[in-house]
Amino acid sequence: MSSDLSKSEREALKAIYRHTKDGREAHTGDLAETLNVSPGTVTATIKRLADRGLVLHKPYHGVTFTDEGRRTAVAAIRRHRIVERFLADMLGYAWNEADRLAPTFEHDLPEEVEERIFMALNRPTTCPHGFPIPEPETDHIPEMPPLYDLEAGDVAEVALPSSTDPEVVRFLEELGVRPGVRVEVREKHPFDGPLVLRVGGHDRTLGERIARHIYVRPLTGKAKPNGARQAGTNDRKASERENGDNVATEKEGTNV
Repeated sequence: MSSDLSKSEREALKAIYRHTKDGREAHTGDLAETLNVSPGTVTATIKRLADRGLVLHKPYHGVTFTDEGRRTAVAAIRRHRIVERFLADMLGYAWNEADRLAPTFEHDLPEEVEERIFMALNRPTTCPHGFPIPEPETDHIPEMPPLYDLEAGDVAEVALPSSTDPEVVRFLEELGVRPGVRVEVREKHPFDGPLVLRVGGHDRTLGERIARHIYVRPLTGKAKPNGARQAGTNDRKASERENGDNVATEKEGTNV
């Protein structure tokens, strides 16, 4: 990762990654909202990144990565998640506090110190939210499907963005659904009906809307994309259909 990037440039790279990971271009307005800055500030930052050869910017179209830019963005996300892990494991911060605090010093961290922290933490594979820590020098982070994409019988580990509403977090805590917890889908009711999950030896019911804003690492079975449904508790399948509301946006300060 380029050591001479400013904090704003790294934050912009992480935001661009989030907005382009499904193959789309990132647009100034979306980036400004994610970063909580003005569109003019975003435009100036993108110009600097383009001058460095990290992004390609077409006015009135959008922003995409160069190969080097994508690797640099993934390296920045890797650093953020390692620092989160340090704050949670070594300093005792809650998973949703670690994300808020990590940007305060991650950008000034020498790469040597980052690697030593990673080793001292015994090479963690996920951040405290349950999202994967990417390998060094890679340009890709494995995608995690929403919980609602799973089918009856599937087993997975939970990941929660820190953009999750605090009231939803409290509700999920009461159910035992938190980052890193293993869940099994016992039933999936048809027509956008609720899931029945096995969590910690108990059956818990979770509505479709919330289940779409929880991400998972499948351990068995195969999650079906785009909201494929299972009809009832048997093997009857409802036809797959497109569903555009199954992605919760991760914002910075919201677990990149």
